Amino acid sequence: MNLNQQPTIEDLAQLFGGQKDSLHNHILWVCESGEVRIDRLPADQAEHEFVSQRPNMRTRLRTYRRGQGYVGRRAAADRDFIGNVLNTLQHDWARPRAQKQELLDSYC
Repeated sequence: MNLNQQPTIEDLAQLFGGQKDSLHNHILWVCESGEVRIDRLPADQAEHEFVSQRPNMRTRLRTYRRGQGYVGRRAAADRDFIGNVLNTLQHDWARPRAQKQELLDSYC
């Protein structure tokens, strides 16, 4: 999914639905080209290490902890949640960027 291509709630829901909530922590992040990704956070890796290994990261959301229902099929089915995430990403993408690797700590 790319923020430059007018993504829909369905596009983002598909991204969330492809993850397994019970197995790993996940981080949703956006690279400088606008591509949105959800990657699992390895159990032996700290968040700051994850971020430092992605120099093209423009922004990210807080880590989705495993077992909390923030990724997976149930999360994908929650259109209010997915809509809030999409609005937050689109709002942030439209802002002028002062620095890279910004943490978005709340939803719009």
